[in-house]
Amino acid sequence: MSSDSDVAMTFTPPSNYKEIQTNAATKTLEDFRTYTQDEETPARVVEHYRDMRRYQTLEFYERMERKYSFADGTYRKLMTIEEAFAELENYIDASDPDMDLPNILHLLQTAEGIRKANHPDWLQLTGLLHDMGKIMFLWGTGEDGQDGYSPNGKQWALGGDTFVVGCRIPSEAVVFPQFNDLNPDMHDEKFNTKYGIYKPHCGLDALKFAWGHDEYMYRMLVANNTKLPREALDMIRYHSAYPWHDKGAYTHLMKEEDYERMQWVQLFNKFDLYTKDGDNELRGDKMKEIWPYYKELLEKYGLGGKLKW
Repeated sequence: MSSDSDVAMTFTPPSNYKEIQTNAATKTLEDFRTYTQDEETPARVVEHYRDMRRYQTLEFYERMERKYSFADGTYRKLMTIEEAFAELENYIDASDPDMDLPNILHLLQTAEGIRKANHPDWLQLTGLLHDMGKIMFLWGTGEDGQDGYSPNGKQWALGGDTFVVGCRIPSEAVVFPQFNDLNPDMHDEKFNTKYGIYKPHCGLDALKFAWGHDEYMYRMLVANNTKLPREALDMIRYHSAYPWHDKGAYTHLMKEEDYERMQWVQLFNKFDLYTKDGDNELRGDKMKEIWPYYKELLEKYGLGGKLKW
């Protein structure tokens, strides 16, 4: 991991990042992120968030932290990015009401949307990589919410909006707040208060967000000594933390510097969300045409060849 963010800081978040165009003109804002417990929301999505709220606890986070540790050179498999893409080819996100496309197409859509908007190459590569942590399904189980093999497999620890574990779940900031009471930690006085295990303004990096592909991919990139800047790592680690970057929760735990970091994540999420479009596909020859460009970026940022997963 590079601690030098000079590469990123040659490009600062534009003042109009909330209105930025993403080349996804076929859908309006209201068409995305529709989470209601009615016939318009797929039953699989409702079930996903019920399970996520029930099982994503501090104890579960710490258990996954041990299982997916990279400490002392530990890893589960050596693969190139291309090989990991091949593993992900048939994986469909059970938590996402917006898209039924394979994840590889969403990743390419995101990267190409960022590229067309003339953002820096490190940001384009971030778009390509941001959801690859779902590769955890290779080593996961249904009991741990990481079953990507079964058509209706449990995936509550692979994807979905993440919230901070170890403190009160903010009902005003999460989807399906009616499921909060299902979480065992919300009945434990050590964890169900405003601050829980945290200190005021302890900072973003001290927080433990519900375990999923974001946290795993962040740790994987750090373990492989990526040259991507911190801004890119923040986008990957926190892009599913909608209660934080979209609804404004957890400000009482943030440091002053975290507000600028939030802007970077918000900029990225415009592309992550609004390029999810089944009419904007990159299959077949088009995919082969653009891949050499991204392969060069992988080499540039230290992610060529076999990597630890």
